[in-house]
Amino acid sequence: MDINRLLDGRLKVRHLVLVVTVAEQGSVVGAAERLRVTQPVVTRGLRELEQILGVELFDRGPRGVAPNAYGRAFVDDAQAIIAQIRQAGKHVAELSTGMVGTVVVGNHLSGANVLLPTAIARLKRQFPYVTVIVREATPDRLTEDLLTGDIDLVVGRLTPQGEDQRTTRVRLYHEPIRLVVRAGHPATAMDQPELADLIDYPWVLPVTQTALRTEVEQAFFRQGLGVPTNRVECTSLPTLRSLLIDADMIATLPALLARDDALTVLPIELPNVHRLVGLTLAAGRSQSPSLKAFMKHLEEVGAEIRETLDMPAEA
Repeated sequence: MDINRLLDGRLKVRHLVLVVTVAEQGSVVGAAERLRVTQPVVTRGLRELEQILGVELFDRGPRGVAPNAYGRAFVDDAQAIIAQIRQAGKHVAELSTGMVGTVVVGNHLSGANVLLPTAIARLKRQFPYVTVIVREATPDRLTEDLLTGDIDLVVGRLTPQGEDQRTTRVRLYHEPIRLVVRAGHPATAMDQPELADLIDYPWVLPVTQTALRTEVEQAFFRQGLGVPTNRVECTSLPTLRSLLIDADMIATLPALLARDDALTVLPIELPNVHRLVGLTLAAGRSQSPSLKAFMKHLEEVGAEIRETLDMPAEA
């Protein structure tokens, strides 16, 4: 195809929004409902885009549409362009109002009780009119929202990046994982307890298919133990805390989350079980003044936490 055809004025932002929405919804009908337009409008816009590109972007089937190889490549770039346009609008708004902006941050457990609230408090003292919106979700959903520009950065555990170059990461600190029970739990009366002594208690474990769950399982396997059969799988901090306080349960928690007067850390080490906590941003996306200010506070608080934990940020 002639690349110049993309710049001759026929390609519109609405084409990018349309193709991303069709890919997300998996059907023309779903995209029309999401965009609040008629189905013929979506069909016509998609046909226009495919004519400009000279290729079909979707495979049509009886249950809807799915991006083909061309479609997947174009949708990824379209998402990045839309996110950058949104960011440009935020830049103009902030500059025109004198550091009155909005930062949307995603979070999943790690950093939720010290890093994030401390950094937010410092930012608000410096710039009272910057609004911070915190969204909690699963790591995969947070990554999706980050790439589409719905959130500006993610604060939480950093997992191996692999070959995905769509994001950049800032390492802050390693946080060890501890075995945590309520104050007065029977296990607190044991003299030098081991994992085998606790296997029959009810446990609260991370959900399956997460990096932390795999590490915890390996800790059991290394001592010849299976995963506790009497268990709850949970990532909701309020629910998890209530389960610990109201029952004789044992949980695997990041060290900072265990700093609670109602909870006690058992003297059992879990070698090689920890969380690398940091920031995740969309690669190549410009940063608004308010986001830069917020990141500065996050990095400063992260450095302070790293000193208290006495663990380096390097992997």
